[in-house]
Amino acid sequence: MATKVFDRDTLLDLTVNFIPLFILLFFLVGYFVYNPFKLGSTERILQYMLLATPFVLLAILTYLSGKAIASTEKSSPVYMPGAATVDGAEPIEDEHEE
Repeated sequence: MATKVFDRDTLLDLTVNFIPLFILLFFLVGYFVYNPFKLGSTERILQYMLLATPFVLLAILTYLSGKAIASTEKSSPVYMPGAATVDGAEPIEDEHEE
């Protein structure tokens, strides 16, 4: 069975990036279907570039940060939230190692 790159916890961490991606995608599709500002072709190309560029860059950033989160969780000890800096904190045992 193939190992999943993003588990449930990693996807929950990345939802802060999914929301802006969906907003940008909504406006990309909306402006493609309807031209509310009656822009010419040059202005529409600029409009799409101003929406598509952040969409692509945020999608790349989301993927790379997801890979970083997933690889760090596999190679480093995992602590309870807020306990990594507490003296004497013990890492959480991974249920997959048992």
